[in-house]
Amino acid sequence: MSHVNDPEIHKRLRRAEGHLSTVVKMVAEGKDGLAIVQQMQAVIGALEKAKQLIIVDHIDHHLGGDDEGLTPKMREKLAVFREITKYL
Repeated sequence: MSHVNDPEIHKRLRRAEGHLSTVVKMVAEGKDGLAIVQQMQAVIGALEKAKQLIIVDHIDHHLGGDDEGLTPKMREKLAVFREITKYL
């Protein structure tokens, strides 16, 4: 599935957007710094997950496709490549 139509990516980005607007509001209202950075961490987490999903989509779209016609060795390498995106 293309990232353009992936509802999970859109959901993560909307979540990040909502958290970020809350951060902006909290700063403007002079809220406690700890509460602000906790909310900022939620923004970062949502963006990181969206980034990971887009990278996996890119790998699948440009390198793996539907894995048809790939050798077992290449399928294994692509699976490892997809897995490592968790650490980006």
